[in-house]
Amino acid sequence: MKAEPKACFLVCVLYLVLTFSPAGAGEHSASRRAASLDRRVDGWVEQELPKLLKVYRHLHENPELSLEEEKTSDLIAKALSEAGYSVETKIGGFGVIGILRNGRGPTLLIRGDMDGLPVVEATGLPYASVVRTKNAEGAEVGVMHACGHDVHVTNLLGTARLLAELVDAWRGTLVILAQPAEELGLGALHMIDDGLFDRIPRPDHAIALHVAAELPAGSIGFVSGWAAANVDWVRITMHGRGGHGARPHEAVDPIVMSAHLITALQSIVSRQIDPSRPAVVTVGSIHGGAKSNVIPDQVKLELTVRSYSDEVREKLLRSIERMAQESCNLFGCPKPPDVWIKPDYTPAMWNDPDLVVRGVEVFQSMLGEESVQEISATMTGEDFGRYTRAGDFPSFLYRLGSVSRADWDKSRSGGRPLPSIHSSLFAPQPEETLRTGLRSMARLALELLGPASN
Repeated sequence: MKAEPKACFLVCVLYLVLTFSPAGAGEHSASRRAASLDRRVDGWVEQELPKLLKVYRHLHENPELSLEEEKTSDLIAKALSEAGYSVETKIGGFGVIGILRNGRGPTLLIRGDMDGLPVVEATGLPYASVVRTKNAEGAEVGVMHACGHDVHVTNLLGTARLLAELVDAWRGTLVILAQPAEELGLGALHMIDDGLFDRIPRPDHAIALHVAAELPAGSIGFVSGWAAANVDWVRITMHGRGGHGARPHEAVDPIVMSAHLITALQSIVSRQIDPSRPAVVTVGSIHGGAKSNVIPDQVKLELTVRSYSDEVREKLLRSIERMAQESCNLFGCPKPPDVWIKPDYTPAMWNDPDLVVRGVEVFQSMLGEESVQEISATMTGEDFGRYTRAGDFPSFLYRLGSVSRADWDKSRSGGRPLPSIHSSLFAPQPEETLRTGLRSMARLALELLGPASN
């Protein structure tokens, strides 16, 4: 019994040492700061969310195609200027940057993309897009935010305003970047070529988000390392010698030649690439001939080629060129095939592992571990990775759940499959999606910017 007061005394001393030692005091101070920032961010989001939902609905109703984002960029420039940012417009087309300098500290770039897709919306929403326009080929098309870029822009503007109102909580320089033409894989390239990195201080970090059609609103998905693929576009013309369908021996049939090539191309991934290294070769378009009894002079094929590493990318492209020539030789074509590889490919996106760890810690502290999950990398393209390649700084793009919990639960229990992004039926659940997007982006930004000095 006499040992109990002594034990109690030792516990109390240990508590005081841990709490008031430099290390303990630092941890306690950091914890208090994080809790205070959480309260301020959450309070701001709840107060401003109704206004931001109006912005979202306006953007959803008024989408613009890639390279035509004039009205969207005007809206963004005006909002950033009113929030106190120094604004530049028409960078690489309709790109916009806003810079907010707030003392010495890190520079953080936050990017959002703003273009819509040539899709006729079929969601039935009261704010559904009914926009019609002509595309680059002169054909009339519908326009829809079928990839969630309306969410991205709204989140970008909300985060920019929130951080501008919390300038007493951080130090550094904030760069807000609204990017055009992501759907074409050209927006980042155009902005960089137009002197983006001469107009802004070099970022220490860059962050972005993208809606996820497979995750419920209120959740976040992340990938560490390779997160999106190199995407190349290849066009091949196989030349033959036309003739009558009844006299194939007098012709060189480019349709048979192309069919052989298409089959051969699939062996590149299955037999020439290390199975542990992802790669995809897709022949998505083939055109040749106009009548069933006429052998045409040529056939045109269009491909997409996807990879992560530069080494695999180079091997895929060289193999495609070689196989096209070998198919030509095998069938005795009158002239070599034309193989055109689009020079402005979309480079693979790398999520910096250390930055991902910091982000995941922030997200889990906000949402709980069950709402933050590691997901699979994709072979889709995302030109956010181009900024990192050009500027040599770490970046992190995470996925923002956007599906109503009820619809997500039904799909998991055998109900109707969820519409994917780029679908005419894709309709994010805006309130919870934006609430989570704003909270997560703002708190990650505050983590990466310097803390305000005492």
